Amino acid sequence: LRRAFAGWYKKWYGVELNPDTEIQPLIGSKEGILHITLAFVNPGEQVLIPNPGYPTYTSLSKILGAEVVNYDLKEENGWLPDFDELEKMDMSRVKLMWTNYPNMPTGANATPELYERLVDFARRKDIVIVNDNPYSFILNEHPISILSVPGAKGCCIELNSMSKSHNMPGWRIGMLASNADFVQWILKVKSNIDSGMFRAMQLAAATALEAEKEWYDGNNANYRNRRRLAGEIMHALGCTYNPDQTGMFLWGKIPESCTDVEELTERVLHKARVFITPGFIFGSNGKRFIRISLCCKDDKLAEALERIRKINE
Repeated sequence: LRRAFAGWYKKWYGVELNPDTEIQPLIGSKEGILHITLAFVNPGEQVLIPNPGYPTYTSLSKILGAEVVNYDLKEENGWLPDFDELEKMDMSRVKLMWTNYPNMPTGANATPELYERLVDFARRKDIVIVNDNPYSFILNEHPISILSVPGAKGCCIELNSMSKSHNMPGWRIGMLASNADFVQWILKVKSNIDSGMFRAMQLAAATALEAEKEWYDGNNANYRNRRRLAGEIMHALGCTYNPDQTGMFLWGKIPESCTDVEELTERVLHKARVFITPGFIFGSNGKRFIRISLCCKDDKLAEALERIRKINE
């Protein structure tokens, strides 16, 4: 499985990884968030977490006694880190900085320039960047990895997951990649918590990693149709969104006529019996946004659209 992940990274990201020392398979990448935090952060030390961002970055940091420090992602900055703001922050107690591109929930995509700036920032501030990269094959023509930046392995860890890229949720097969020392530190924690994955699933995953471009294209054809339906739902709700989003969610801004996001989501829930995720669960910067998941199948999205249109008649 490690060899298969190394081949996958070389083929799709152009990143050379030593399968024996620079890759650690995980029982899903969420497990990696726990193990990385245990390996790198002592209670009372700080972790930089994006706002908005995946809630598990915050919850696990708090459970383990770390101090959460949010950094802003804002619409006017394309949901990318504000490096001017980051430069002003006290980094003396910061150990990790979590990043996630293509971003969940906003759909913002990474660029080589962003990754280069993050690696430079990590080196200068003596922190570790952990880039969570599970969505790079969903509605994204050019998957990239932070590890493609020269020297990134020395200060970065990247997580990846087959749940998203290969439609394998529930198999719990993910991985992390970094330099050999970081991988060993994490493995020291992990090996005291679990005993790894069932071998047959590892072999099946290794085969799945051999998929060619045609398979990814077919997968994205499904997501593209769901994305179209999600966009129609956004329009039916009077929401606006950036059509350049990537990943498996659609992030939309509620109309100015709504006092807050719950005014919209509660009306849709109680009148149309459709649940839509309010953006504030990802952080305060999401308070006027909603998120629609493209994991939802076409028929359910079509039904949700029809129900919403009926309450608007």
